[in-house]
Amino acid sequence: MKSAALVTAAFALALAACSSSRAPAEAEAPPPPQPAQKTVFDTQFKALQKAKDVQKTVDQQKAEMDKKLDDQGG
Repeated sequence: MKSAALVTAAFALALAACSSSRAPAEAEAPPPPQPAQKTVFDTQFKALQKAKDVQKTVDQQKAEMDKKLDDQGG
C-alpha cells in the first residue's frame, strides 16, 4: 500500500512540475551582449598570451636548428 501512495505522490509531483502557461520564444528577445568589462586579470592574460607567442617563436627556431643539424648529418 505504501508503494501505491509513493507512486501517486511521485505522479502528482511530476504533474505539478509541468507549467501550463508557456511564453512564446519570439516574445522574449535575449538581452544584447554586454561589452567586455576590464578585470584585475586582464594584465595577467595579456602577459600569458605574450609568453605563449614567445614560446611559439622559440619552438620554431628550435625546429629550424634541428632541421639544419639533421641536414648536416649531425
